[in-house]
Amino acid sequence: MPRTARLDMPGILQHVIVRGIERRDIFLDDEDKTSFIERLSSLLQKTETSCFAWALLSNHFHLLLMPTSTPLSNLMRRLLTGYAVVFNRKHLRAGHLFQNRYKSIACEEEIYLLELVRYIHLNPLRAGLVSNLDELDRYPWCGHAVLMGNLHFESQEINAILERFGNSISHARREYRQYIADGVSIGRCDHLVGGGLRRSQGEKISGDDCESFDERILGSGSFVESLKQEEMLRDRIITRLTLPELTERVCSVLQLEQESVRTPSKARAPAEARGIICYIATRDLGYKGKDVGQELHLGPTGVSIAVRRGEKLIIHKPELRREVLTGAIDK
Repeated sequence: MPRTARLDMPGILQHVIVRGIERRDIFLDDEDKTSFIERLSSLLQKTETSCFAWALLSNHFHLLLMPTSTPLSNLMRRLLTGYAVVFNRKHLRAGHLFQNRYKSIACEEEIYLLELVRYIHLNPLRAGLVSNLDELDRYPWCGHAVLMGNLHFESQEINAILERFGNSISHARREYRQYIADGVSIGRCDHLVGGGLRRSQGEKISGDDCESFDERILGSGSFVESLKQEEMLRDRIITRLTLPELTERVCSVLQLEQESVRTPSKARAPAEARGIICYIATRDLGYKGKDVGQELHLGPTGVSIAVRRGEKLIIHKPELRREVLTGAIDK
């Protein structure tokens, strides 16, 4: 049976689970964990990926991430490959360290963000690596200690979580810790490993009343459906849209002459158009930067700058991206 493609989209919360091959240990000592965390921190910053929760166990780890400008697959490839090379060299071993595919679950943020933070940060307690919450508060291999102010990990989003519990840091931390404590008695939360509304409700839904369902997604039926439509859009675009066609479409939407976009200048409108083209081409369509540069007569640095500019524009005006992509399909 063919593997189902991951839903790798910017701005979507992703619960990532990685296990050692044959469930073998992937961290043999604290030095291994330190090496992994340093590599993760560096890559989160380089790829501009937000991290809301994390926990390292002996034979697997959990991450709660939100990619922005770089695909999740890019970060995970660099993280897992780099760590495996160092681990194998250090421990005099060869071969695969991780299972063939990491698991990533696209999650509906407003409904599941805090629940996932709690689920992930309670993993060391459930696994018996710490005996109680007091130990978890200072456990160095989990993001809970960072939120409690007992561990520094500059790549973790602290305010984005604590601000949901109170206006002051001290009050927010007390409320957050109580939220974590309340989760201790809940036990296993199998619904947090994907499956859309059907898994979330723990029900077997059949017939015409069944909402959209996808094992790769944790969220309501409407959220599942929106991601599946987005996936279909991306798949159709990738097979049909060339770089010249993309340039033509962006220029049409922004009412610009194509020549002005392909001619290097600092004029605002053409620069914004180049940004949108570079962002969509690299992030949505998977083109290499050098190919986009040839289309727009930009060097590698120019393409990188344009991608960042395009990302900011798309964030503030997401309808631009959709209009460009949808128009490209319908024409």
